Amino acid sequence: MTTEVHGLSAFYGTAGGQVAARLVAARLAALWPRLPGQSVLGVGHAAPFLGLWRAEARRCIALASAQLHEMPAAWPDAPAPCATLLAEDAHLPFPDRSFDRVLLVHGLEAAENARRLLREVWRVLADDGRVILVVPNRVGMWAHLDRTPFGHGQPYSRGQLERLLARHLFRAERREAALFVPPYGLGRLGRSAAGFEKAGRLVCPRLAGVIILEAAKDLFAAVPTGTVRVARRALAGQAA
Repeated sequence: MTTEVHGLSAFYGTAGGQVAARLVAARLAALWPRLPGQSVLGVGHAAPFLGLWRAEARRCIALASAQLHEMPAAWPDAPAPCATLLAEDAHLPFPDRSFDRVLLVHGLEAAENARRLLREVWRVLADDGRVILVVPNRVGMWAHLDRTPFGHGQPYSRGQLERLLARHLFRAERREAALFVPPYGLGRLGRSAAGFEKAGRLVCPRLAGVIILEAAKDLFAAVPTGTVRVARRALAGQAA
């Protein structure tokens, strides 16, 4: 990860950052309410969010990119954090098919090589595993203001993200969104932020600050189906 994402820990330590984190965490919990006995990996700045499942998961491991130069810090009152490793996300230090679930937060948009990162995620994910990606929405307000971490790196539209995943043998299954609230004055919203989110989901669902997409490994995407027809060409010749 070489695209610098500025002030992750500083942002999530503010009142506004805490509001944003809770809104994203609520959508993650809606997609994965319980993960009993599962092995869960977080990539990027995912450690605080992995606390949603730590109590019942078999193991939760967070991997922070060495280029961030800072370890993920949980916001106040966040779920219990998990162990965090510092390593290169383009070379995940885990065996093949070693995780049931993978969560990417501030991961894909900051990756030097998104294709290599997705290949590594595919490799370490179990054959029936699932991955959730949280990425800045290209058409949302948050991607255009660099006062938050979501204003750095490569934003995506939902179509771009789904096509990128399909090219790397993932199948998009469920779609969510968060951060319909504006990226300023968050600390003053308090509990009313949930109401803004609900209204945004109904009125302008495509203008969320972040896209949240769950995908599965598509094991058969590269396997040809049906009969392969071989074209034959007749060559005219002159009899001796």
